[in-house]
Amino acid sequence: MKTVIRSSLAILLAAGGLIGASSAMAQAAGSDATLQRERAVCDGVLQDRTACLREAGAARYEARRGGLTSAAPINYEQNALARCSLQPPADRADCEARVLGTGRTTMEGSVLGGGVIRETVTPIVAPMPMTAPPPAPMTRPEPMTAPAPMTAPAPMTPLPLR
Repeated sequence: MKTVIRSSLAILLAAGGLIGASSAMAQAAGSDATLQRERAVCDGVLQDRTACLREAGAARYEARRGGLTSAAPINYEQNALARCSLQPPADRADCEARVLGTGRTTMEGSVLGGGVIRETVTPIVAPMPMTAPPPAPMTRPEPMTAPAPMTAPAPMTPLPLR
């Protein structure tokens, strides 16, 4: 009886080991497929291919360690709004409008190009100009006298050479 239990236990352990090994192989195959997709992406970007492949390998390593997480988009927005809170009170509302994309906000650029630039246009109405005072009445110009004629300058005499 003990032999039957031992052999059954050995069979169960072997089956469990095979199941564990197959799931590890499936994970490895999944990460290999991900790496292949990332390498294919490296062929189509305007980035240095060597740097792209290095980043893909680093991402695969971090994913295996469990250190690679993706932040939800809401976290990026909260982070940007937290940076706006550091602005002076007069500029804070404009900063939040840029981050949230409200109003007349445009975005251009790319991370590959060096960064994304957000611009918000806020029209400000110019104050009404003050009315100019009416021009002073014109006075009658006085007659001008002609200047005295100039006398002709004396001719220049050359100096002797030494």
